[in-house]
Amino acid sequence: MDYEGRICRSPMEKSSYMLPVTVGCPYNGCYFCNLFRDLHYRELPFLQIEEELRRVQNAGGMPKKIFLGDGCAFGLKTEQLLKILNLIHQYFPECDIINSDATITSIRMKTDEELRALSENGYKHLYIGIESGLSDVLSFMHKEHNVAEAEREIARIKNAGMIYDAHIMSGVAGKGRGIENAEALAAFLNRTKPEFVVNFSMFISSDTPLYQDIVKGSFQPSTELENLKEDRRLVELLATDGTELFYDSFHDCIRKRVWGTLAKDREKMLKQLDKWIEEFEQKESIYATDFSYKDCPAQTMFDLENTL
Repeated sequence: MDYEGRICRSPMEKSSYMLPVTVGCPYNGCYFCNLFRDLHYRELPFLQIEEELRRVQNAGGMPKKIFLGDGCAFGLKTEQLLKILNLIHQYFPECDIINSDATITSIRMKTDEELRALSENGYKHLYIGIESGLSDVLSFMHKEHNVAEAEREIARIKNAGMIYDAHIMSGVAGKGRGIENAEALAAFLNRTKPEFVVNFSMFISSDTPLYQDIVKGSFQPSTELENLKEDRRLVELLATDGTELFYDSFHDCIRKRVWGTLAKDREKMLKQLDKWIEEFEQKESIYATDFSYKDCPAQTMFDLENTL
């Protein structure tokens, strides 16, 4: 496959065939994200998409599940998406599940009739970067939605027959606000009822706008210990209501991961998080960054000597 940029998709799509239909992200403005900053967003030509499908077919591939890349394939116009879906069904009639990332804005731009048409043609799962349950945090991080807008658009895709899965981030609210964010997120997720929740503990890169806010002192990141405690509070509060809510949480910096179906694995997950919390309470503060706070100016809000 000729793929431009970084391959980024939900862990639930690890066995899916990834079909590129766009390059990069049409918004590319989230303060914390560097996945697509080096890419100029563009839509791939229809002939190129068909050539890729033909290549897979000629190689003997028979995918039953396809993930459309890149950052927000759902942002394509409905007419284009339906054309792509029809092409997929021509090459792989056995494929009955087509998924992609989406933003609240990309959903809002489509009518109820368009959403139903996409759903009826095999578009099933949308992975949405909810990130936080606090609207002031979403605004600070330059997300394109607030909490109320997210809830409204999620209701629309569910009414159209689609399934929504939530991407969130421990640590996104910053130092001292992890529990507050976990409680707000739990309330939001309990109302909107995703099938999957994927929690990527926030990693701060020096090539993001958020880094400049850290340098200026207008954002204080949380430690990995705080993120573990936020994670635990969320696992504790998420409701299942008899459903098979799957939760998968990554703390890549400290190489910890907790996952399972909350209806049956909640207590096991809580015990594992308690064990890690106890472990990191005995260690110096760890921040998930690609830079040292020694590089930050002295006038930042950090007491560097106490945090390093």
